[in-house]
Amino acid sequence: MKRVHFITFTLLPFFLIGSCRPGKKSPDLRRSSGQYEYENETGRENRARQGPYYADKPGVTGSSGMVASAHPEASRVGVEILKAGGNAVDAAVAVQFALAVVYPSAGNIAGGGFLVYRDKTGLAYSLDFREKAPEKAHRDMYLDSTGQVVARLSVLGQLASGVPGSVDGMVTAHRRFGRLPWKQVLQPAVDLAEKGVVLTEREALGLNRVRQSIRLLNPGKTYFMKADTSQPWQAGERLIQPDLGRTLRRIQEQGRAGFYEGETARLLLEEMQRGKGIITASDLRNYRSLWRDPLIESYKQYRIITMPPPSSGGVALLQLLRYTEPYPLSRWGWNSDSAAQVMIEAERRVYADRAKFMGDPDFVRIPVRELLDRPYLQSRWTDFTFTRATDSKAVGAGSIPGYESSETTHFSVVDKNGNAVAVTTTLNGSYGNHVVVDGAGFLMNNEMDDFSAKPGVPNMYGLVGSKANAIAPNKRMLSSMAPTVIEKDGKLLLVVGTPGGSTIITSVYQTILNVLEFGMSISQAVNALKFHHQWLPDKTTFESGAFRPETVRNLRKRGYVLEQLTNSLGRMDCIGVRPDGTLEGASDPRSDNTSVGY
Repeated sequence: MKRVHFITFTLLPFFLIGSCRPGKKSPDLRRSSGQYEYENETGRENRARQGPYYADKPGVTGSSGMVASAHPEASRVGVEILKAGGNAVDAAVAVQFALAVVYPSAGNIAGGGFLVYRDKTGLAYSLDFREKAPEKAHRDMYLDSTGQVVARLSVLGQLASGVPGSVDGMVTAHRRFGRLPWKQVLQPAVDLAEKGVVLTEREALGLNRVRQSIRLLNPGKTYFMKADTSQPWQAGERLIQPDLGRTLRRIQEQGRAGFYEGETARLLLEEMQRGKGIITASDLRNYRSLWRDPLIESYKQYRIITMPPPSSGGVALLQLLRYTEPYPLSRWGWNSDSAAQVMIEAERRVYADRAKFMGDPDFVRIPVRELLDRPYLQSRWTDFTFTRATDSKAVGAGSIPGYESSETTHFSVVDKNGNAVAVTTTLNGSYGNHVVVDGAGFLMNNEMDDFSAKPGVPNMYGLVGSKANAIAPNKRMLSSMAPTVIEKDGKLLLVVGTPGGSTIITSVYQTILNVLEFGMSISQAVNALKFHHQWLPDKTTFESGAFRPETVRNLRKRGYVLEQLTNSLGRMDCIGVRPDGTLEGASDPRSDNTSVGY
């Protein structure tokens, strides 16, 4: 497999100015007797806490295989496939379809996503099964007669849906790398749909939260409702989905044709007609996922394998790592004011570039090499100073000569041979566009909102886009998904990814740095509190406890706008390889995410 864009950075003079910053030593986070201590110029102050964590959730270990996903049943399914002799791709396919049943807010068969695969020999592959704009889509389809964006039109209802890619993606991955029969890999999802899944407390709350919206957009249907539709769901109750089970059986028996043709396609197209959606039979028939060359770059002694466009996540992640690579983050310490400032400023510039340059590479030229080039990054950093925050309005996107212009879920799998799969897949918003295909039992996506409905107007995640991500027929919408695999000394080290809309990139970035720079295990790195900046709006949001009060004061004095979140960042599902070769599954304590190993 061709490896592209391999660049190694050295310490640059303009970076060294920052790394030699005078003044007091920033706090350094050190492991000590199960606790953590902050070290500053006055000595060590023991913080009586379990560390800088959302929760002290331990990792799960295994010697022969590991699956980390958003739902315990999906992870169990993946491990059972591994135990039955399947490889990492077989397990990933089984997990994808299981999540469509047990995790309806983001698991899907009518969404799309990205897959990064590193085989046991180190060869790397990436699969783009991102949704596409329908043939009837056009640039101004969400604007009114005055040229203004119509609120929620790209979010709720049939018109919000792109052409689904998940089924074709799973078929394509399995056809190339799977070992077990397709029918065997699909059977667990069929069983879960037909026999039912016991709702967790979070799943019950989620279904209750969207009940009124789903009822409004699905008149006469009772999907995701109890027999007594006036009663809310309770944890421990069983959700049975017979129509979805029948759809899965068609996919099990007919493969790709069981979704994009025949009965399932007929039901989907009838649903489009009911709500003035524009997906056609031709759209379904012509959809194909694409194998793309993964982005493979170095970060110090590590090899980063990640997703290329139309995911912006891979390019953005690599830019972030390049910006901060020359700085002594380990010496400064986890979330110290100096480390946080450098990371925030890197995020500011990367998201500005994302807004200008990123889109579908089949429609626009994306200057990937230039965006990762040392002189370009240096030119973007010349206005950085430790004395004050940079104004996002003054940053803008970079200049490259000749350039032509949530709700998601992630899972990671490693098998006994060391094959690794990272998959991030999505309906976009929670429960997609809230439309359930009548007779087929699955939710449609609202991925059209990931296009730039109008240059400069933010989408549901506050992300701003340009004409590079404008709507066009058969075009793939931009994404922030960043499934990533990391090696050290030629051996598998980490499999990383998360949902979270615009926060995916920064959550993956910080989790990686937590391991590579701050000495955390992968479980500690996932548990660790996080922060986020995305250029616009010009503010940094952070989880409660992510910064010490002193750090908050220092950053605010320099002009940073900091906003403490009432919710959380990320839903990581990652796998690390320990020095002794044992696998460590790290699933986020912020939700039902669960790792299962054997």
